[in-house]
Amino acid sequence: MERLSRGIGGHTATVGIDYAAIGARREDLRERHVLPRRSLSSGRGLHHFALISSDMERTILFYQELLEFPLTEIFENRDFKGSSHFFFDIGNGNLLAFFDFPGLDLGPYQEVLGGLHHLAISVDPATWERLRGKLEMAGVPHQIESGASIYFKDPDGTRLELLADHLGEMYGSRVM
Repeated sequence: MERLSRGIGGHTATVGIDYAAIGARREDLRERHVLPRRSLSSGRGLHHFALISSDMERTILFYQELLEFPLTEIFENRDFKGSSHFFFDIGNGNLLAFFDFPGLDLGPYQEVLGGLHHLAISVDPATWERLRGKLEMAGVPHQIESGASIYFKDPDGTRLELLADHLGEMYGSRVM
């Protein structure tokens, strides 16, 4: 089959996709697995989500100064001597964490199957507007979708989304 660029992270999609079959499969999975009365989760919440930073100070300036996520702690990574593990408060008791790995020759960020597509963080509408302005003033390329989502990349290429929807909502629908 022929390949066609779709603009999603530079990836391509195959022409001739049977979207009706994909939609039917999605609806089948939804009907069979999204239960009308679901049990409580065994988890208490997201403790932290860990990414890799190529430059600690640049990461701190981006997340704390630009995005207004307070840096809460920095300590040595227990798994790699000389590496740091540092954390940002992204609200609601959740942390965004980073490791740096000095001396390792890590390549640039890549979207791969099973890897991270993007990280969506909920902010209130007034904060969304303020942060959109800060991204523009800082010259950070971004894309606005549906008037409620801003997509952009951090200094290491991780795709982020600031979402003005409430936690547990997506596109006006309850997902929680």
